Amino acid sequence: MNKENFQTIFDCGFSKVRAGTFNKHNTKEVFYIESEFFMDQLNLELNIQKIITSLEKESDEYINNINLMIDSPKILSIGISVSKKLDGYELKQSNVQFLVQEAKQQILKYYSNHNIIHIIINNYKIDGMDYPHLPNDIKGNFISLDILFICLPNDLVTYFKNIFSKFNIFIEQIICSSYAKSINYKDILNLSGYVSFIDVGFNRASIISYFNDKILSFDILPVGGNHITKDISKILEMDLERSELVKRNFVNNPKLLNDQDILIETLQKIIFARTEEILELCAKYAESNSYSSGDFRMVLTGEGSKILDNQNKDKISFSNDIDFLEETLEDICQSGFKFIKGPNKQEVVVIPKKQTKQGFFEKFFHFFR
Repeated sequence: MNKENFQTIFDCGFSKVRAGTFNKHNTKEVFYIESEFFMDQLNLELNIQKIITSLEKESDEYINNINLMIDSPKILSIGISVSKKLDGYELKQSNVQFLVQEAKQQILKYYSNHNIIHIIINNYKIDGMDYPHLPNDIKGNFISLDILFICLPNDLVTYFKNIFSKFNIFIEQIICSSYAKSINYKDILNLSGYVSFIDVGFNRASIISYFNDKILSFDILPVGGNHITKDISKILEMDLERSELVKRNFVNNPKLLNDQDILIETLQKIIFARTEEILELCAKYAESNSYSSGDFRMVLTGEGSKILDNQNKDKISFSNDIDFLEETLEDICQSGFKFIKGPNKQEVVVIPKKQTKQGFFEKFFHFFR
């Protein structure tokens, strides 16, 4: 078997594992697979093993390295501003690299139990003027950067590294799943203006807000689809597994519920009440970060959002206009693959230490423009 012909993406959620392996030399040769839904994290490792075996069989190639997409209610989004005097000299990339490195050291100092997975420059301010990207051939007296760091707890990173190391697989890069998906979907849908992507997962909701190509904010709420399941369990006095099945049948096969003596109206009230609460909380975060008194668009994604498809969205009481994006296994994996092939222009990409002999800053950063 030839080595390194495929690039593999794993999306490890708290209730489902998805993966895709992409032939680097033939874009039409792609293999996708996903696990069944699970509620017990003890099943995670077994599902990962099954998917690895299946992808290796399909691609006829051993998987040695992967890029891992994950989300967690424990993700931290940290904003920091740093500045430097230029004294009228031309702005160079090294000036920006110095400031980013300085900000990174501050994050590592005060959040020593976290791992930085994304570094995003929100804004360049040069002599009081704002720029979305680093301008060419510009002189100034003063520059400041607004930088957003997305971080994961070290123990969570170690947890996933240990799982994949059991199968002799190295994690090359960890990507925030909801962040990568929002970039891909915004590009596919050609969205502009103020838009917020609400990604509802098993036990968290991510809110990523944009103005045109500029990311404004990234927020995580510790509430998701599992909270709806818990409401059903408590009110209808069912165990969690049956409550989850009932919730899923409400979307996929409502006729089946009639055979189980479940009142559809009662179930609908339970589901929509919690859904409305989640949406209202997300909308408050999105609105507070939109910097706009006008309307902003909300796009709903994620496994936990399937309870509210475009047919059901008119049945709930919610003040904002919201679109439901029915994402597929292919959409999710392609989001990760596109991200590692061509990151967001605002992002500083950390280059692995094992690469090349370079200058001091080049060992840490590469800027895409």
